[in-house]
Amino acid sequence: MDGNHPTHIDPQPKRRKSKDNPYTIFTTGRNTHDPRYYLSFRDVTGTHHCMEIDKELFDALDQFELDDISFMNEVDRHYEQSEQTEASLSRRAVEQQDTVEDAVSQRLEAEALHRAIAQLPETQRRRLVLYYFGNFTYEEIAKMEGCTKRAVKFSVDIAIGKLKEIF
Repeated sequence: MDGNHPTHIDPQPKRRKSKDNPYTIFTTGRNTHDPRYYLSFRDVTGTHHCMEIDKELFDALDQFELDDISFMNEVDRHYEQSEQTEASLSRRAVEQQDTVEDAVSQRLEAEALHRAIAQLPETQRRRLVLYYFGNFTYEEIAKMEGCTKRAVKFSVDIAIGKLKEIF
C-alpha cells in the first residue's frame, strides 16, 4: 500500500456502489482550511493503492458515483415495474392473496361446515347461526326467543360439540 494513506478519514454517507466500481473516494480535514481528497483502489494484482487527488477530480468522481447510483435506482425501478408475474404482484400487494389451493380448500371446508350445521336440530342451528354468524350475544338471543341466557349458551355449546364430532 502506498505510504500516504490518511489515518483520520472524514465521515461520509454510506452509498450503494456498483459491483463494477473499483475505487473509493474520501476526504480528510473537510472542515479545516486545508482539506485533502483521496482515491483508494485495488489494482489487478490485488495491491491496495491510496493517492491524494485534487478537488476537481474528487468532485468529478463524486458526481460520477451519484449518477451511477441514480442509474442503478432507475434500472431497479424499471425491473420492478416490468416484472409483472403473479409472484411479484403478490409481494407488492397490501393484502396478500390466497393461492388457488388455499381458496379451494377454504371453500370445501365452508361447504362441509354448512352441511354439518344443516344436520343440527332446528333450535341449536338457529341459536348457533345467530351467535356466530349474526354476531348476537347470548342475552340478545335469549330475549328474542323468550328464554334464559343459560339455555341459549347450553344449546350453542351442544351444537359446537356435535360439529366437532362431525369433523
